[in-house]
Amino acid sequence: MIEIRELRRDFGGIRALAGVDLRVEAGERRAVIGPNGAGKTTLFNVLTGELPATGGTMRLGGTNLDSLTTWQRARLGLARMYQRNELFNPLSARENVLLSITSLGGAYRPLRSPTSAEVAGAEAVLAQVGLEGRGAVPARALSHGERRQLELALALARRPRVLLLDEPTAGMSPAETQRIAALIAALDRSLTLLIVEHDMDVVFRLADRLTVLHEGRAIAEGTPDEIRSDRQVHDVYLGKVVES
Repeated sequence: MIEIRELRRDFGGIRALAGVDLRVEAGERRAVIGPNGAGKTTLFNVLTGELPATGGTMRLGGTNLDSLTTWQRARLGLARMYQRNELFNPLSARENVLLSITSLGGAYRPLRSPTSAEVAGAEAVLAQVGLEGRGAVPARALSHGERRQLELALALARRPRVLLLDEPTAGMSPAETQRIAALIAALDRSLTLLIVEHDMDVVFRLADRLTVLHEGRAIAEGTPDEIRSDRQVHDVYLGKVVES
């Protein structure tokens, strides 16, 4: 579903991505981990088209992304949940989701007259993310955890093939973290997930495979058990292995 080859991104003399290769199968749940500055968010920004690549190629479901705009990539089925809330705060939770739903047909339409099917679809997505009964609440009045759930709802409302989750548990309490992790774990397995997350308990719970970035390069890839036991990964990110 995702195929990236020799992806590079430079910021002046700084190489944030230094030839990253990444292949994610359809329905796979892949986590991308690494220390701050490793290139994880840059990878997401280049993949979604928010930053141009300096070099390399990217494909989504076999379609070359290199010359496509952000909205064209979204139309191909690429959605993203951002690390910081990107909501329309004066609008209700339902209206936020309706904006995603109504945009599926092309340009955004006014929210004054959504169809009954669109309203039902918005309520279904809100229920899917644990916000049943909260549709009329303005986004700005939701708790931090609920706002993150609404962010997830906006992404899911677009019926994506690939969902990028950028620090989905950032700033959450332990209880909120458990809730959002459970919601993500319960998503349909046909949806391909690419996850950037610092909470290793969440990562190892959600991911089928992990890719470890360090200084803009992929230094390891494998199952959770393989990454846990990788000495190089411990040295650069997880912590030194203590010899018995």
